[in-house]
Amino acid sequence: MNAVTATRPSDHVDDAPRNGIFPYTPPSLGAATVGSMPPGPHLPPRTLILLRHGKSAYPPEVADHRRPLAPRGERQAGMAGDWIRRTQPPVDVTLCSTATRARLTLAAARIGAPTRLADELYGATPAEVIGEIARTADEVRTLLVVGHEPGVPGAAVALDPASPLAEGIADKFPTSAIAVLTVPASWCDLPRSGATLVNFHVPR
Repeated sequence: MNAVTATRPSDHVDDAPRNGIFPYTPPSLGAATVGSMPPGPHLPPRTLILLRHGKSAYPPEVADHRRPLAPRGERQAGMAGDWIRRTQPPVDVTLCSTATRARLTLAAARIGAPTRLADELYGATPAEVIGEIARTADEVRTLLVVGHEPGVPGAAVALDPASPLAEGIADKFPTSAIAVLTVPASWCDLPRSGATLVNFHVPR
C-alpha cells in the first residue's frame, strides 16, 4: 500500500482535480493493532459500500489511467453520491483508485470523508480489492471504496456468493453501480469472515 501523503487542494495527480477529496490520516492506535478491537454486542455491523466509477470518456491519445469522466458519468456519480448520503450511514473513510475517472467520480459524488488513494485498486482482482479493504483501521465503521470492474463487483460476489443479489451483480455491474454489504467482524478479518450483501443499486 502506498504511503499516505497529506495533500493540499492545489496538488494534482495525473492533472486530475481533487475537489471534494480530503487526505486520509491513519489514526494513531498506540499499542492497539488493526483487528484487536472486534465490534462488541453494543456496536452495529460495519458497512462496506462498493462503487464503480462513472461512465468514462475516451479522448484520443490519453492513457487508460488518465481517462476522465464523460458528462453522463459525472451525472451518474452525482446521483450515486445522493443515494449514498440518503440511504447509508455517514462515510468515515473512502478508499479510492488513483485512476482519474475514479477520483473524478468521488469528487462528483461529493462524499466529504477523508480519502486514501490506492494504486492497488487500479486493475485489481477481487481478492486484491478485499485485501486492500482489510488494511482499513479498526475505528472505521463505514467505508466507501471507489474502483473498477472486475475487481469491485467481483469482491462483492466473493464476500457473499450465496446472496440472492450476487447473481445480478455478477451478470452486470454498470458504471456508478453500488453494492452495499454489512461486515460482521473487523476489517482485517474480512477475507475469512465474508460479509452480507444487503443492497445493489444502479443510479439512473
